[in-house]
Order: sequence, then structure tokens, then C-alpha cells
Amino acid sequence: MRIDHQATIFDIIKRKTEGQDSLGNIVGEILSISQDAVYRRYRGETQLTIYELEKLCKHFEISLDNLFEMNKNAVLFDFAPLEVYEFSMARYLEKILDGLKLIKAQKNPELIMTINNTPLLQLLNFPHLVRFKLWFWAKTHLEMEEFKDQKYKYEKLPEETFAIGLEVLRIYNSIPSKEIYDYSFLRGFAREIQYYFNAQLFEDPQFAVYQLELLERFVNHLEAQAKVGKKFTFGTEPPAQGNDFEMYHNETLNGNGATLYRTDDHKGLYITHNLLNFLHTTDQVYIEDSLTVLEKQMANSSMISVVNEKERNHYFFQVKNMINNIKKKIELELAED
Repeated sequence: MRIDHQATIFDIIKRKTEGQDSLGNIVGEILSISQDAVYRRYRGETQLTIYELEKLCKHFEISLDNLFEMNKNAVLFDFAPLEVYEFSMARYLEKILDGLKLIKAQKNPELIMTINNTPLLQLLNFPHLVRFKLWFWAKTHLEMEEFKDQKYKYEKLPEETFAIGLEVLRIYNSIPSKEIYDYSFLRGFAREIQYYFNAQLFEDPQFAVYQLELLERFVNHLEAQAKVGKKFTFGTEPPAQGNDFEMYHNETLNGNGATLYRTDDHKGLYITHNLLNFLHTTDQVYIEDSLTVLEKQMANSSMISVVNEKERNHYFFQVKNMINNIKKKIELELAED
């Protein structure tokens, strides 16, 4: 059967622009043609020229190789290259917000996530923990020049950044999610705090203790959400309906951090890379392959939200005990100074 590649291209554009504007306006502006001319192409009455095809594929990052199935093993991802990455907490969160808005605008969205050490979206319940995580990434791993010779200190978050973070958290909370957690949960994050304390990279060494106390409060809040099976913002009450939260305990190790989203219309996948950056793809073959693995991973894990109280209590006890042990070591060193 002959495949209508032009119709496929317009389907991809519709998925990528869901909730932004009409197809006529968006494509018309890119191709400098009228809305009527756009819809003639959409209906197949007029064929796209090679120049129009080039403009649309470049703008929407559509791979012709994948479209024409020239290489079925190749997968197209989009990402923000580090060499052009302008670091700030607000810009980082804006990219996440843009993605969540597109997902939320579609019918019946759902998230399936594997948590690799730190659940950044959940962590927004305590934005100063997110600030430290991003600072550590920028200074210690990316070695960005603007952070050279600086020590981490407490600063009030700008109102704009705080507002973006709250909006990200609000939308994330409103989308039902199934999330898989493992033994490594927060261990790397707690060690990063300990590392900065040992390296004397906190302007006030006492702030290491404060960060660990915030981390423990975050774990308590996550446990409260797991207990009722609902996502809700710290300091508020869980909703009676919606915001469904299924938490799974994987007794081995999650291979990576992944967020697969699916709606009535399509699916997509985000994968963390370079620690806190992320890749995104809408390649359906790769997504279906990933979904198969995620579903098997959930089947081999224990659900600890609402049910399995004993296992849930033991899991969170281990996490809090790990944090408390590191905090005690730091407090002991501070007392000896």
C-alpha cells in the first residue's frame, strides 16, 4: 500500500503544535503562504514543493530518513546542546514547562517514569533543593565559568523562577503518573551535599545540615503522597479526585531516568542524559520498544502506593536513615570545629 508521506508530515506537525495555534497559522507563517493554501496541502489537493518540505522538516525537526524508512534502526532525538546552553534555573524550568503544557493540552495524558536517583519534578515541592541540584550540575559537572571560585550560599529565589517552578509542579501533579523508584533514590543527591561540605564549598557550612533537613522533609512528603496514591503540593491537602500517583519499588536498579507520556492521540519519550539534560523523541518504534520494557519493569516491581504498607514503610525508612546518617556525620564535624 502506498504511504501518503505528505499526510504523515502534517500529522507530525499537528502532534508537535498541539494547543499552540491553528495549523493554518503556524504552517502559513513558516512557508509564507495563506491559510487556504496550507489547508489545500493538508487535504492533499496541492503537493508540497521540495523547498516547502525542507522548511517544514528543518523547523519541526522531522527526519526524512525515518519518514521514508531509509534506516529503521535510526532514532531522531532533539536536545539542547551544552555549548549553547545558557544556564539558569528559570530557563531550565521553562523548557520542562513547555513540554508539560503540550502533554497536558492533549486528551487523557499519562506519565510513566523511571526515577534515576532524583525525581526533579517532585523535588519542586522544595525549590531550594532544585536550586542546589542545578547549581551542583553547573559548577561541578559542567564547570561553567560563571560558577568558578563561587561557594554555594542561600539566596531567595526570584519571583519569576518560583512562579515557573510552581506551574511546572501544578501541571505535573494534574497528570496521572506511574513512577518506578529503586535503591539508589536520593543517595547520589545526599552525597553531593556531603561532598560540598567536605570540600568547603558551602559559604556557611551549617547550610549542609539545612539542605539535608529539607531533603528529609521532601521524603516525608513523597511518602504521604504514596500513602494516599495522590500527588499534591507540599503544604496542601490531597485532592479527593484526580492527580493519581502509582509508586513502584524496583528492588534492583533503574537503568536510566525516563519519562514516557501517552495520550489518546500519540506518545513521546524523554530520557535524561549528561546528568540533568534531556533527550526527546516521538519515534513510535523506539517508544513502543521502551514502553514494553517499562511495563515489564513495573510488573517485576512492587506497587507501594496505597497498598503494601509494610514494604512502603521499610523503603522510606531506609531512605530517611541514609539521609540522617550523613547529617549526623556533618553535625559531628561541625561540633568539633
